[in-house]
Amino acid sequence: MHRFMQIMKIAMAFVGVIVGAGFASGQEVLQYFVSFGVGGLWGAALSGVVMTLMAIIILQLGSYFRAGEHGEVFKRVAHPVFSRILDIGVVVTLFSTGFVMFAGAGSNMEQQWGLPLWVGAILMLALVLAAGMLDVDKVTAIIGAITPFILIFIVLASVYTLLTADVDVAHLDAVARETVSTTLPHWTVAAVNYVGFNLMVAVSMAIVIGGTMFHPRWAGRGGMIGGLIYSAMIVLSALTLFAAVETVGTHDLPMLTIINELNPVLGQLMAVVVYAMIFNTALGMFYALGKRLTAARPDRFKLVYVVVTVIGFGLSFIGFSTLVSYVYPVLGYIGLLLIAVMTWAWLRGRNQIGEESMRRELLNTLLGRRDRGRLAPEEERDYRQAVAESNLPEEEIERAHREDSHS
Repeated sequence: MHRFMQIMKIAMAFVGVIVGAGFASGQEVLQYFVSFGVGGLWGAALSGVVMTLMAIIILQLGSYFRAGEHGEVFKRVAHPVFSRILDIGVVVTLFSTGFVMFAGAGSNMEQQWGLPLWVGAILMLALVLAAGMLDVDKVTAIIGAITPFILIFIVLASVYTLLTADVDVAHLDAVARETVSTTLPHWTVAAVNYVGFNLMVAVSMAIVIGGTMFHPRWAGRGGMIGGLIYSAMIVLSALTLFAAVETVGTHDLPMLTIINELNPVLGQLMAVVVYAMIFNTALGMFYALGKRLTAARPDRFKLVYVVVTVIGFGLSFIGFSTLVSYVYPVLGYIGLLLIAVMTWAWLRGRNQIGEESMRRELLNTLLGRRDRGRLAPEEERDYRQAVAESNLPEEEIERAHREDSHS
């Protein structure tokens, strides 16, 4: 049961990092997939498959290196030039996506309650600053805990729309292409770009989340489950918004519009949940950014975190849908390099990762026996040999065992 709970915690945290404002509101799905009509639905399915594979890869690499920030992993798996390019790209992505979230917070409250854009943005600023003072385990728990609620609302919106909509595929295909604007040239490009963008958004916090897992095998299973959940959500969302494109095609938060039509009370709850998902992503982005910028001086984390978050808030008033249209695709193209580098690193090192995973399970077992005073001399020799062969120092192995025992 403990293993299952750890795996699900990682899975839900990964989904929570990816499923932010643009996805939860439906704006990303509109622009990346629905805008291409029927072809975009195939693009959504393709994105889901690739994302599942990348979730496994990234979380396992984070666990294998027990990474505290993404720069540690990039330096070990990529050529110094590529490592530097990816590092800069991820830092830019974290910051850019973070301030897009503040814009989304303003749009959320404006559409649902008619409040000025700055009200939702300032409230989000206060929440993100407060939560960022917590440690990484608490941040991971917060991100993962909110995720199930958006799953429920997306399923509700999808069931309602798909059961009540008058689906004329040819007509909806034409309406989608005419109504929803996009800066991307074709659904195949959009599908790959979307994965690249989401990885650029998720990789830093996902590596940190994976780094909290002592067992790479468990981290990989969490990535697989998280990827499958994400895949189901993206396909379901694409189908739903395609069916409702005549009604919601021009809205900033189309999924919220659907729930409001279903039931006004549910609409109020959905607005709160979407706001929470915006918070999820903003917190993940600025937290990971702060960790990266203070990698050499961890004592400065809180100061740097506050400064970059406030700067991001100031840049957020450009407009939510405009930011999604222009910022996200550019970041997605940079993400293609990330896909190539991380996949090659995992393929090249998968045997070592598998061996290290089994080694850590043995070490955990032997340390448990030592804690109970039952470690035989031959088992002590096995322990020493496993420590010598591990890619982690002994103190890190013992610390991870203590954390695992008390979690």
